[in-house]
Amino acid sequence: MRSSRYALVLFAVALGISGVKARAQQASKQNTSAGAAIPTQIPPRRSSQIHDGFGINSDLPRDPYLPWNRWWWTRMFDAGVNWIRIGQYENSSDQTSWDWIERKRGVMEVSPELDDYVNSLVDNGVEIQVQLLYGNPMYTSPAGRLPDSIEPAPGGFHNSDRSLYSVFWPPKTPDQIDAFMRYVKFMVSHFKGRIHYWALWNEQDIDYWNPEANPEEYGRLLKAFVPAVHEADPDAKVIYGGQAWPLDRSFTRRALDTCQCASGIDVFAYHIYPDYGHNLNPEAVDDPEHSVSGGQASREMIRHYPGVRPDVQFWCDEFNSIPSWTDMDDSVQVKYIPRQLVYNWAASVKTFVWLLTSATDGNEYDDFGMIHGLRYLPDDFTPRPVYAALAHTNWLFSDSQRDASVKISSPDFEEISRRAKGPLLSYGFRSRTGKPIVAYWLAVRSEPGNRFPAETADVRIEGSGIRRPVLIDVDSGSVTALKWKNQSAGELGPVPVRDSVMAIADADYFDWVTLPEAPSALSATVAGTSAHLSWDLHGGEPTGVIVERRADRNSANAGGSAAHSGDWEKIADLPAGASSYTDATMPAGGQASYRVRAVNANGESAYSNVVRVRP
Repeated sequence: MRSSRYALVLFAVALGISGVKARAQQASKQNTSAGAAIPTQIPPRRSSQIHDGFGINSDLPRDPYLPWNRWWWTRMFDAGVNWIRIGQYENSSDQTSWDWIERKRGVMEVSPELDDYVNSLVDNGVEIQVQLLYGNPMYTSPAGRLPDSIEPAPGGFHNSDRSLYSVFWPPKTPDQIDAFMRYVKFMVSHFKGRIHYWALWNEQDIDYWNPEANPEEYGRLLKAFVPAVHEADPDAKVIYGGQAWPLDRSFTRRALDTCQCASGIDVFAYHIYPDYGHNLNPEAVDDPEHSVSGGQASREMIRHYPGVRPDVQFWCDEFNSIPSWTDMDDSVQVKYIPRQLVYNWAASVKTFVWLLTSATDGNEYDDFGMIHGLRYLPDDFTPRPVYAALAHTNWLFSDSQRDASVKISSPDFEEISRRAKGPLLSYGFRSRTGKPIVAYWLAVRSEPGNRFPAETADVRIEGSGIRRPVLIDVDSGSVTALKWKNQSAGELGPVPVRDSVMAIADADYFDWVTLPEAPSALSATVAGTSAHLSWDLHGGEPTGVIVERRADRNSANAGGSAAHSGDWEKIADLPAGASSYTDATMPAGGQASYRVRAVNANGESAYSNVVRVRP
């Protein structure tokens, strides 16, 4: 009896265990089917987490109008900006330009601060292109008396600047071209390994080339420029451009005919400002009704030009539609920026938005910045509404590639397009990890005040493999679950159709972790051999702060060498919320630099600005 009773107990226990296992397996299947919780907003993705994405234009920091310790520079890293175009301060020269590098005839130097700015971009995951300004009054001025030393103009004002010693006078004679090429080779050599893309200045087909655009003169300079870049760095890339809007294909042909260097050009760049100063939707640039000089037509001409490499890249390295234009406001800009970015991305064209933050000592005031510039107002260096839309586009579509097999369709689209008086555009992409996302929007002229009439459509998603569909509003960043109408047929119930980019993806599309936002406003005061640091912390739930120090030599970088700086070393691990630190062990007899970054369980933020101190 005991053995029988014992057997019954064992059986009951086994039955109970198997029941628990069965329920656990069933729960596991349900959890697998349900997947992780769906976020209500697109999770942020920093520049360091992106391999290839979209770009921004930016002036380099310059006191007092663009101080490095205000909260604007690090915001590009938090927004997931992956490329940057530098070399132009407002509409004049920046610290990479010839007149800043060669201020005394025959002596070229890079300031320590310029090295810090470039290193900040590289260390924080941003790829750089530089436009090399070709004017220097010591060589290119039309005056009969040339100076032996110069000081760059402090502010930035638009061409045409035909003053006697303007930096917009280009090299035309053999001696002038030789002098410019010495500067080109110096710059490419100095930044070798850090900067890989080099352009020959900006909008050469209008009056940035004094006194007026000349394709043959530009072609002769380009003919010397291409081999000079490759001689200084065989791995460097040459950018043709960027030509101004509207694009004059005859100028391009004549310049390339003179240059005879098409095979040495890696990137063809151009700028798009649709109907400059007025509200024209960005997709209209390729509509023959509005323009015969669109990006698509120029790309086709370049592809068929003799000698052009089959792998030539195309960049739209300036674009914006700003709120102060006629019939525009912030709500229209918020829609147009993602539309142009995704429209170009589908055509394998990388876009650089003009501009991160405006330098208000120039003539563009505060109009173009994604972040407000200095006006001595409470909202200085705060983001415009478009900043968030730019970030959302970066987070969603960076590292994706067009996949024409992923499609969205609807029997309602034709009628909606007829009512809206514009086409509905849609593009399928796949992320770096193979996950699908489809973007769609009505390519119509948007009205100020966000007055687009509400539209909905039943849609069908093809070729995606999406199981748990979510709707993503790219402008606001909101994420909401969708319900299948017929999953086997890929049919979804009503979804909104707007004049702004909407996207549909799987709930597991967001496969990146959230890193903290970068600290900003790092500053330092010195007392004896101690440096007191302070900074501001931001979002991303930081759990700690890392302080790093670099020992620097007292002298400037003689001969333009970057060897004046030592290596960065961690000197402090601070707890969450720490916003100050005192370094009582500064290197004796030399100057030091500092930077900080936030950390959380997922990793590290971008670095703050750098501060240099001297005991």
